Amino acid sequence: MKCRNLVYTGAFSALSIVLSYLIHFPLIPSAPFLLYDPGDVPILIMGLKFSPGIGVIMTAIVSVLFAVLTGQGGPWGVLMHFIATGVYVLVASLIYRRHRNLSSAVKGLIIAPLVMTGVMVIANLFVTPLYLGVTREMVVGMLLPAIIPFNLLKGAINGIITFLLYKKVSNFLEVGNQCVSKPNAVGQ
Repeated sequence: MKCRNLVYTGAFSALSIVLSYLIHFPLIPSAPFLLYDPGDVPILIMGLKFSPGIGVIMTAIVSVLFAVLTGQGGPWGVLMHFIATGVYVLVASLIYRRHRNLSSAVKGLIIAPLVMTGVMVIANLFVTPLYLGVTREMVVGMLLPAIIPFNLLKGAINGIITFLLYKKVSNFLEVGNQCVSKPNAVGQ
């Protein structure tokens, strides 16, 4: 079971990095440095499927490897990605874990982006001045027109994509698990 989770974690982390590298675009024209990418979706699926802990570990792995492999973001980008995605995955998967049903999934995918957005307001007030070399007042001025809408949109888009894909991916992972755990006729 642990070996399977390790393999899935590695595969889905790699998928997250590839998605982030290949698909990214600004959501808010006034803040073109705030780029959306669907790389959080595989992390979110794993957090929901297996555990909040796996989701947070994947977030750390992907945050660091993406920065190292692409040279984008640097240490501040790693920190901001870890905070944003980590909070989102942790909240959504903890809510879903209580009652693994459609209602909990929807609730988690609605509440998580709201919590993430609140946390990112605070994180942006402290980290963005260091990251972009701007004043805190400039960051405050960017909250309503850019930072808050970006995080809400990003969270909503990731939640919708995850909601649409989760059951199919989850079923696929279950089939893969059955193939691994059942001995075949040759090995008996």
